Amino acid sequence: MISTILTIIQRAVMQGTPLLFGSTGEILTEKSGHLNLGIPGIMYVGAISGVAGAFFYEHSGAELNPFIAVLIPLVCSLLGSALMGLLYCFLTVTLRANQNVTGLALTTFGIGIGNFFGGSLIKLVKSDVPSIALSKTSVAFKTPLPFADHLGWFGDVFLSYGFLVYVAIIIAILSSYILNKTRVGLHLRAVGENPGTADAAGINVTRYKYLATCIGSAIAGLGGLYYVMDYANGVWSNNGFGDRGWLSIALVIFSVWRPSVSIIGSILFGFLYVIPTYIPNITVSAKKLFEMLPYVVTTIVLIITSMRDKKENQPPAALGLPYFREER
Repeated sequence: MISTILTIIQRAVMQGTPLLFGSTGEILTEKSGHLNLGIPGIMYVGAISGVAGAFFYEHSGAELNPFIAVLIPLVCSLLGSALMGLLYCFLTVTLRANQNVTGLALTTFGIGIGNFFGGSLIKLVKSDVPSIALSKTSVAFKTPLPFADHLGWFGDVFLSYGFLVYVAIIIAILSSYILNKTRVGLHLRAVGENPGTADAAGINVTRYKYLATCIGSAIAGLGGLYYVMDYANGVWSNNGFGDRGWLSIALVIFSVWRPSVSIIGSILFGFLYVIPTYIPNITVSAKKLFEMLPYVVTTIVLIITSMRDKKENQPPAALGLPYFREER
């Protein structure tokens, strides 16, 4: 019984980590006043960029160096997802395109890129199954802390994960600190609340929007990389990412735009995602109901926060609204 509980906790954390990366990145973006519905596509691009980097390194013939095996896909993932954020910024900040439409188009575009290049890599290896296995690189990503095995249940619950789990938590805590305790965070929140006033105060609105969106996209892309390299044991298959990108956006609302709260929320969402597996004789319909629960919980939180109407629990006032400096 205890071992089952420990396993459920571990699986919940692992399921929740991609959501934590995605929600943290989206919170930074939304704090600048931009609603980026392209997060699912960006996470997809982050995943395939890392997979491509790892694939060519594994097949280069060189002896695998664990550090380089981690570094190459990590850099590729950050660059690929940041470029997607840059494209979104160019369209919505510079060209002032509709944010909702642009985000949805970016999701379709990102999934298409992932499936195209993923399919191309699958053809290169002439695999009998429609997937790529990067097991050597995955081992480097999944390596737990060396002393975890000697600490019993504490090591199993808190120290038995790959390094990206801890990176996700650190980024969320650091993002929360920057947003609430630094001048940069104050300026970013000012841009999201009232870009006209921020502009009049001498804050470079365009710069903050670009930086927040590109950095947020890069962070979200790491969620896709984690899913493939750690959770899926280095196996890439087209359309295998599921609805985790949309769950990340739902988690932003659930956490009321606070990265620190996303840490707990991601584990809760992960728990709701994996718990049907451990319920004996569960029907397909009941399993689908469990998969709906994160969205139901998010809707309830959204209703409650709207009714309470507390300023600190509301989205940025200028979220989704284009900024025209000439109208200031």
